[in-house]
Amino acid sequence: MEERPETELISIPATPTPEILTPSGQRSPSRGKSSWTPTSFLSPIGTPMKRVLINMKGYLEEVGHLTKLNPQDAWLPITESRNGNAQYAAFHNLNAGVGFQALLLPVAFSFLGWSWGIISLFIAYFWQLYTLWILVQLHEAVPGKRYNRYVELAQAAFGERLGVWLALFPTVYLSAGTATALILVGGETMKMFFQIVCGPLCSSNPLTTVEWYLVFTSLCIVLSQLPNLNSIAGLSLVGAVTAITYSTMVWVLSITRQRPPSLSYQPIQLPTSTATLFSLLNALGIVAFAFRGHNLVLEIQATMPSSFKKPAHVPMWRGAKVAYIFIAMCLFPVSIGGYWAYGNLMPSGGMLNALFGFHSHDIPRGLLAMTFLLVVFNCLSSFQIYSMPVFDSFEAGYTSRTNRPCSIWVRSGFRVFYGFVSLLIGVALPFLSSLAGLLGGLTLPVTFAYPCFMWVLIKKPIKYTFNWYFNWILGWLGVAFSLAFSIGGIWSIVNNGLKLKFFKPN
Repeated sequence: MEERPETELISIPATPTPEILTPSGQRSPSRGKSSWTPTSFLSPIGTPMKRVLINMKGYLEEVGHLTKLNPQDAWLPITESRNGNAQYAAFHNLNAGVGFQALLLPVAFSFLGWSWGIISLFIAYFWQLYTLWILVQLHEAVPGKRYNRYVELAQAAFGERLGVWLALFPTVYLSAGTATALILVGGETMKMFFQIVCGPLCSSNPLTTVEWYLVFTSLCIVLSQLPNLNSIAGLSLVGAVTAITYSTMVWVLSITRQRPPSLSYQPIQLPTSTATLFSLLNALGIVAFAFRGHNLVLEIQATMPSSFKKPAHVPMWRGAKVAYIFIAMCLFPVSIGGYWAYGNLMPSGGMLNALFGFHSHDIPRGLLAMTFLLVVFNCLSSFQIYSMPVFDSFEAGYTSRTNRPCSIWVRSGFRVFYGFVSLLIGVALPFLSSLAGLLGGLTLPVTFAYPCFMWVLIKKPIKYTFNWYFNWILGWLGVAFSLAFSIGGIWSIVNNGLKLKFFKPN
């Protein structure tokens, strides 16, 4: 059999072919037998008819699901393994969807109050669940193409150049920026964990904040040596379990303790109405920032096999639904329970700072330490899934230049380099975690706006129908909210002040 050229159309077969060529030119064995054969026919033409039906079935499946595969995909971390399933999808989505941003939601409630806080949280949850469904459906919206990355789908919808301009910055931030923020949160949480365990009588010399960042980054680099997205499914499971556990522990420990005597549930009022308005917009940006992970949906779905009879969107949506049920069970109790426990006294650092500041003396030290340790485990797991698109980009550049897969040493070198660059950025810009409102506004279109536009531009629903109006309106509302929340975030920074202490973490 001759080696196939790179541009050849091959399929993800429902009826496998005997041999498939890998990018390296090696043959891989057939994966199984045909899943269906006609029953025997009693007529004399039964045997020829059987052949016709078998060939026709295979032809229809191939035509219905003819996929143009890029051989380079078999060398890249996101797409080199396609044995994912609904369970893996649930683990990855839950690990990506719950994180330290959820612990900031009570801060938003302190400005929004009970009514608007709960309403905005419900609207944001169901809105992003709808756009998640859109992304899952658009993964194979065009026959012969799988959009394995968010930027690829944006280019298909908006055009090559405009798609890159619109989607590249927010997706890069949501991957690399979140990884940097995880180093800051993980390192600081490890420091607080050590202080709790060591206690006031500890005689050892504590590490500095930068040294804790280095310890956390080193652990992240060790775990990042797992080769591809499917290989970190176990880590995503750990991240999912720890996220559910510490989210539950944080709000349960808060509501079962005595509330501070001077708390109030009146929204925080600033001296002028303009300042109050912008603080509300910043709070809504924090709510939007809590819903993350849409930049990873297509990448997660790309790890799944797909055929005409069993398309990848079926297990992906099944796993995503389970994940977002648990995400709701984390976000809503943390928001409501945290605001009930601390009201407008909630510190800007969120629930962990409130728990440590108000109850470090009346919560058993072991229980408090376990909560902080679970946060560390979750940050370590989340770092891996959010860094995978960056690893994929590094290796895509290497393989496109050399036309060969990355060796183990090259792959490890990329990941070590990325880990320490993220550490350097975190140390140089330790105030990144205080920009949640602004960054939530800037990245909001990835979750709330772009998927609606993509649906209209790719699926092309009939003009002036409900579907057409609904998606255009949601998309433009997402853009408007993005601009408003970004302005609110900037105003909050100007009004409250931002200590730009470069290379001087707390």
